[in-house]
Amino acid sequence: MEFTHLHVHTEYSLLDGSNKIKEYVARVKELGMDSAAITDHGVMYGVIDFYRAARAEGINPILGCEVYVAPGSRFDREAGSGEDRYYHLVLLAENNQGYANLMKIVSKGFTEGFYYKPRVDLAVLKEYHEGIIALSACLAGEVARYLQRGMYEDAKAAALRYQDIFGKGNFFLELQDHGIPAQRLVNQELLRMHEETGIDLVTTNDVHYTRAEDADPHDILLCLQTNKKLADEDRMRYEGGQYYVKSPEEMAELFPYALEALENTHKIAQRCHVEIEFGVTKLPRFDVPDGLTSWEYLNKLCFEGLEERYQPVTEELKARLNYELSTIKNMGYVDYFLIVWDFIKYARDHDIMVGPGRGSAAGSLVAYTLGITQLDPIRYDLLFERFLNPERVSMPDIDVDFCFERRQEVIEYVRRKYGDDCVVQIVTFGTLAARGVIRDVGRVLDMPYAQVDSIAKMIPQELNITIDKALT
Repeated sequence: MEFTHLHVHTEYSLLDGSNKIKEYVARVKELGMDSAAITDHGVMYGVIDFYRAARAEGINPILGCEVYVAPGSRFDREAGSGEDRYYHLVLLAENNQGYANLMKIVSKGFTEGFYYKPRVDLAVLKEYHEGIIALSACLAGEVARYLQRGMYEDAKAAALRYQDIFGKGNFFLELQDHGIPAQRLVNQELLRMHEETGIDLVTTNDVHYTRAEDADPHDILLCLQTNKKLADEDRMRYEGGQYYVKSPEEMAELFPYALEALENTHKIAQRCHVEIEFGVTKLPRFDVPDGLTSWEYLNKLCFEGLEERYQPVTEELKARLNYELSTIKNMGYVDYFLIVWDFIKYARDHDIMVGPGRGSAAGSLVAYTLGITQLDPIRYDLLFERFLNPERVSMPDIDVDFCFERRQEVIEYVRRKYGDDCVVQIVTFGTLAARGVIRDVGRVLDMPYAQVDSIAKMIPQELNITIDKALT
């Protein structure tokens, strides 16, 4: 019997999943499975890491997300309370079109539907349904919620709505069994619904950690998320210790009455193939004045800046500038420099403070003549090759510091110029440092502060120190 995990949370379900991607993929391979999914809560932060790790191990990566669906409109901020503010729904990308649509859906959840969680609605799902396979999710899914309340007809109507949105064969009723009585009730009703509607079943294990023995550490992680102590009675829990990467045999033991639903997981996996292209730079185009190309305009600006910055302009300066410009052209970054020049010029023209430049970009004469940086690379004998090197193809990285009080004005300018759909802000992930995590776990375990403090101070004060390193 073939089985594939299709409902899986990784470390990117922040402070909710402790299932580290590399360990998860290794475990899947160890158990003899050839495919695996990632479906983090409301986000796709881990998709690229997972895709690379899975491909490296010969595992077919199924890219997905467990989204939050608003009961009404995603714009409604008053509808529902508590658990009725949103329903869970698992979405899997079947192909590249589905992957593109999944990214749109998740983005809409943040930019338009955020209310406690990044929510979408049925209108968004209808607009971006192509290439996506949907599962009805856990007890927090809409179908399961109705069934728990004895509202079978409402549950069936919800299931048929989802089937109508995604198409027959693209929506599945999800069976789960973690030893929770409510799941057994829901599963019985889902079997009945399958018989009445013809909507196929699928079995999943709501994975939040990799191995069975990870249940206790995961429980501590939940306490960190909810600011609770392990001894607190009224706190979030994943009871029963069953939320790990189970083997196909374990899943078959759980669902001897639904072997077809187990097989459906593998059938879905065989349908899901997304190809992500790496190593290809895709940059926006900068609109230049009529009659000029981007290349001609960049040259014009740089040589004008050279005249302003240096007197006299020597042949050596011209040669250095031409060398940098030709490198930039050959590497395809002409428009990139014009874009950066433009928004920095906007900031300076509007008296928004801009830093003088830092990092390797300070070694570029092009950046200096454009006014992107204010440090003379010739005077300080700075190397352009540390910034941009044809022998080491990588995106140029220009660190720009704006006044924190007015940086939003620059962002809004870029949005107006290129469109909201072409501008994003990136996220940075922080991890718990060794000393900090000891203090946090000590608090969860309700250990005396003095004892925890003494243990934490045993960790050496070294850069990038880990607990494993400290123990050796």
